[in-house]
Amino acid sequence: MKTRIRTEAAALWQIAWPVLIGQLATVGMGVSDVAMTGHLNAEELAAVALGASLWAIVLVSVMGIMMAVNAVIAHEVGAESFQRVPHIMRQSLWMGLGTGLIACLMLNVSTLVFDYLQLAPEVHRKAARFVHVISIGMPAFAMYRALYGYTTSLNQTKPVMLIALGGLAFNITINWLLIYGHFGLPALGATGCAVATGTGLWLMLGAMVLWIRHAPVYRRTNPFTQREAPSWPEIRSMLRLGLPIGITYFAEVSAFSAVGLLVARFGVVPVSANQIALNFSSLVFMVPLSIGIALTTRVGQALGEGDVQKARFVSWLGVSISLLFAVISATLITIFRDQITAAYTSDAEVRRLTAELLIFAAVFQLSDAAQVTASCAVRGYKVTRTPMLIHLMAFYGFALPLGSVLGLAPDWMPWKPATPMAAQGFWTGLVIGLTIAGALLLAYLHRISGNRVRMAVKSGKIAG
Repeated sequence: MKTRIRTEAAALWQIAWPVLIGQLATVGMGVSDVAMTGHLNAEELAAVALGASLWAIVLVSVMGIMMAVNAVIAHEVGAESFQRVPHIMRQSLWMGLGTGLIACLMLNVSTLVFDYLQLAPEVHRKAARFVHVISIGMPAFAMYRALYGYTTSLNQTKPVMLIALGGLAFNITINWLLIYGHFGLPALGATGCAVATGTGLWLMLGAMVLWIRHAPVYRRTNPFTQREAPSWPEIRSMLRLGLPIGITYFAEVSAFSAVGLLVARFGVVPVSANQIALNFSSLVFMVPLSIGIALTTRVGQALGEGDVQKARFVSWLGVSISLLFAVISATLITIFRDQITAAYTSDAEVRRLTAELLIFAAVFQLSDAAQVTASCAVRGYKVTRTPMLIHLMAFYGFALPLGSVLGLAPDWMPWKPATPMAAQGFWTGLVIGLTIAGALLLAYLHRISGNRVRMAVKSGKIAG
């Protein structure tokens, strides 16, 4: 058993660590945006925080939709049906283009929400401009995630890592030039962040296309050997799998982003502190998410091979590794929260409130790790609707309603705190919502993985 654990853990890690570095680099773009504007002034930071809240909702929803590619390709690879992979990939690129264009339109329209947040006029103007400019990168991101799913499902994660690191280097460089106006360039502040990120996503897409076209390892399944018109039946099949994942991601990220929008009424300090705490939490979250992406691939490959026992073993091993990391990360966040806040901003009030919110971030590490790895393992089984319903219930049935009561203390509520708890109240609701989601998704993974094994035993495919 120990040998089996070591072997499978090594296989998971082989996929996960380049994905992790790639994810960290991608999220690092947002971190650099927040950190670099945080050292400019609170107004520019608030504009980035509000704009990034909308950007994150749409970006992660698109990422969820495109995760269908991971599951579909992994099953084909496990079944050694390599001849179908190029066709699926060409259709997934068409799906990515359409999804990205729709997301770009939705992102621009979503800035209307700023009209209802009682923002300072200058913050409102800068936040809306940030969203309008950064939206140019959305079609590129969607197509990039299609190719991302393709290459990770083939266990080829090196390009994900290197291209994302290149994108991060580009983002930081252009941020430095355009936020502060070095070398005679205009000092654009928050808008400079948007230019850097939006342009960087197109460069990352181009780099991924070039890598796949020329690397020998993709020769057998290269999607760029011929052109192919969109096939609606194929795209619809992937959307049927991907849309529930997108809605699942939307439920979680929109809950966190909604908190950033709702605390805006309390001033630039709470909204800035909330964004910093959320930004750092997102950075830490990349570890369990990367393990989850590796799980989707490994579970899908095992099921493609017809080995349901291996799929179940891989699922629970991945969850266990993720929970172990969560214990370590929660401890480190608690100990070093003051140093973390200092890295983001020099504003004393923002640093004080951020340190308080990071305690909440430490508390929900376990439940967050549990829910993301369990849901990714379930996706490896090509099941996406139940995780979607669980997330919608956990975040919109519990996290946001409870957070709103505690954070806003509305007059019409019969039970509410004496004074609004602002950001701390919302984060209390998020902790409870994540805990509910984690518990239910673990229970569902236990059920579906066990049922697949029992069905295989009943049909005589494996011994009882």
